[in-house]
Amino acid sequence: MKARTYALIAAWMVALIYGVTFTIAKDVMPKYIDAFGFIFLRVGGTMLLFWLSALFVKTEKIEKKDFPRILAAAFFGVAFNMLTFFKGLSYTSPIMGAVLMVTTPMIVLVLSAIIMKERMENRKVLGILLGLAGTVTLILYGKSMVNAPNATLGNFLVFVNAVSYGFYLILVKKLMDKYNAFSFVKWIYLFGFLMVLPFGWNEFQAVDWNLVPMHIYWKIGFVVVVSTFLTYLLNLLSMRELKPTTVAVFIYLQPLFASIFAIGLGKDELSWVKIGSTALIFTGVYLVIKKKPEIIEESLPGTDPSQH
Repeated sequence: MKARTYALIAAWMVALIYGVTFTIAKDVMPKYIDAFGFIFLRVGGTMLLFWLSALFVKTEKIEKKDFPRILAAAFFGVAFNMLTFFKGLSYTSPIMGAVLMVTTPMIVLVLSAIIMKERMENRKVLGILLGLAGTVTLILYGKSMVNAPNATLGNFLVFVNAVSYGFYLILVKKLMDKYNAFSFVKWIYLFGFLMVLPFGWNEFQAVDWNLVPMHIYWKIGFVVVVSTFLTYLLNLLSMRELKPTTVAVFIYLQPLFASIFAIGLGKDELSWVKIGSTALIFTGVYLVIKKKPEIIEESLPGTDPSQH
């Protein structure tokens, strides 16, 4: 098989894994472990995996002047990003969480216009407004759903997570251009772990592991090894052969996979509000990415898995 075919398969696998992760994570929290305790496990486990992997991969030494950027990337891409996402997911439903994540590419475009002074066309502005309209509709009216104790707060936190991830993508762009990913991602996860430690330690200690069934241990392991560590490696594989815009487009498959998986297991249900909001978001996304893809390509260096 051609390298490009492998890259496309890797990108499909990442989208599928993320889509499934929404529902798997909901099975673990908050019933067996609270959101922040779960993040302590996820970031700590992934940090160990990356530092162990770095022993077998040639990496460059990071220049001192780049550590502030790595610290900021750790905050927006790991700590704040995951804390808001997992806490939000513990309050809302899997479909809603997945659909809100689709706003990330639009948020990156807005931040690029503000921070990087990139010009935005009318078509993109219209797309962003439609997408935000869909997002606001989900946050305000997507209240009646199963498995969602506080949907409004949960949806808002997932949206904040998407904004945080947008900042991360812009911050990490220069690092990706300069270093092998293994060189800096281990530092991002180390600093990220130190940041989530104060939030997650008490919830982690509060877990009665004797009451946790074996299948939940497997699901925790899946989130750490597959949803975080493996997806990052698959993204590296796909980004070697595919343009960042092509890789980014696969984020739009996540709500589809998440919805099919969640509804198939009876853990979520469809409503006209969800369908209408989703249509608005996808129409907005389409308008944003339709023209001049090179601008998006500059803004989307990749789709890092630490978010989901």
